[in-house]
Amino acid sequence: MRLPRTRPRSLAGQLFAMQVVLVAAVVAGCAFFAYVSGRGQAEETAARQVRAAALAVADSPSVREAIRTPDPSAVLQPYAEQVRKDTGIAFVTIMSPDRIRWTHPDADRIGETFLGHTARALRGETFSETYTGTLGPSIRVVTPILDGGRITGLVSAGITVERVSSQVRAQLGALGLAAGGALALGGVGTYVINARLRRHTHGMNAAELSRMHDYHQATLHAVREGLLMLDGRRRIALINDAGRELLGLPPGSVGRRVADLELPPPLTGALLASEERVDELHLTADRVIVVNTRPVVGGEQRGTVVTLRDHTELQALSGELDSERGFTQALRSQAHEAANRLHTVVSLIELGRAEEAVGFATAELELAQALTDRVVGAVAEPVLAALLLGKAAQANERGVELVLADDSLIDDGALPETLSSRDLVTILGNLIDNAVDAASEAATSPSSAGGVPGQRGGGAGRPVRARVTVTALADDGELLLRVADTGAGVDPGDAAQVFHRGWSTHGAGRGLGLALVQQAVHRGGGTVTLSGGPDGGAEFTVRLPLPPAPMPSESVHAPKEPTP
Repeated sequence: MRLPRTRPRSLAGQLFAMQVVLVAAVVAGCAFFAYVSGRGQAEETAARQVRAAALAVADSPSVREAIRTPDPSAVLQPYAEQVRKDTGIAFVTIMSPDRIRWTHPDADRIGETFLGHTARALRGETFSETYTGTLGPSIRVVTPILDGGRITGLVSAGITVERVSSQVRAQLGALGLAAGGALALGGVGTYVINARLRRHTHGMNAAELSRMHDYHQATLHAVREGLLMLDGRRRIALINDAGRELLGLPPGSVGRRVADLELPPPLTGALLASEERVDELHLTADRVIVVNTRPVVGGEQRGTVVTLRDHTELQALSGELDSERGFTQALRSQAHEAANRLHTVVSLIELGRAEEAVGFATAELELAQALTDRVVGAVAEPVLAALLLGKAAQANERGVELVLADDSLIDDGALPETLSSRDLVTILGNLIDNAVDAASEAATSPSSAGGVPGQRGGGAGRPVRARVTVTALADDGELLLRVADTGAGVDPGDAAQVFHRGWSTHGAGRGLGLALVQQAVHRGGGTVTLSGGPDGGAEFTVRLPLPPAPMPSESVHAPKEPTP
């Protein structure tokens, strides 16, 4: 029968056990050190005490006088006992140079030989030692008694080791209480800290945390969406590779404040907002991104989790889809108009007016063919040519004439492969759409000249047909795209805001086209400007740099040798 595997102890539990052992070891070490140090200090204090007593007795004149008498013990024994009691030491022994005791705490031992070393004292030294005598092991000091430069006796004062140990044991109880209190306090502090750690680690052990960290790092690098985490001070706490790419940030961005990242103000405001943001569309210098933010609730500091999705390709595809939808509607309208014209031609033939039928049909064909020939002849770039023809059909359906300027010319191969066709469609398509909207609105507004649809007030009261003029020219190392309309123009006070996302004269939910134009122009390293058009409307001019054309290689042939 297999026993169930026990789950490894959590990281907090392991740290708690380690810290308890560590605290116990530190407290035990400190207690042992205090005990050893206290015992050493007690022994040192005892040695100083007996040394002072021995020297005081040896220097006493009464002692020297008593030694000269026939019975020194009669005078010295009471004196030595009084000194012993006053100083609190174990014994004071006064002896003759040949080690015969004159005094002893036990009077029966007087006259016996002193147990201990005296050679150094007989040489005039004062020394200390630990020796086992009649009272047991003791710390003693032996010093000579000098009388006129001659050693007439010796003094030994000592304190038993047992008395020193009893003093240390008395201190050890207080030391044990202090050590126990320190251990208890350290245990409580360790428990509180580890309870907090357990709450933050959710009871996971070290292996689980390490595995989670590995998965965390792998997920950050693998996910295609941008992930940005901000701390409570609105600084970047974490950002993955996709997030740095979408925001255009350098690798060392962790720790920087969001306000210092030089992002567009609307995007910075969304990142700094305290409330939740859902699927907000924002533009950077090169990208269109969808931003979602969610505040982090709980913990010591509140922060924000931000996800970023690249919407650039989807926005471009959406623009192309709108263009395709417009083309489809234009083709449907043209098919309807063609059916009407065909019925007219058939009716004229049935009425016997064949010449008029031929004239009517060829006039319509010549008009359509003239526009096609003009575009194809001037713009050899197929993407731009197709775009212009499609936009011309759309404009015609709205009563706006799309005109290609006479100086337009783009030769085949003039545009390099590095210049994205999608960006060209974004730039020119959005500019034409805005121009057609402006021209159509101005032509159908009540303020137009005479209220005639398709016309607007011009100079000196002359009506001007709703028209959009497009210039496409590749020359002098740059691509020039200019779109002018006969609309109402742009207020000079709004000229600096027209390229910001959200600016529009058509109400909420609009105002993205010109922002995308500026973004595409920025990617191409060019410029876009706004000015007044020749017909009173707005004129947008885009200039994109073109790389120099490669010089044709000239092969140099050596002259042939004449044939002999």
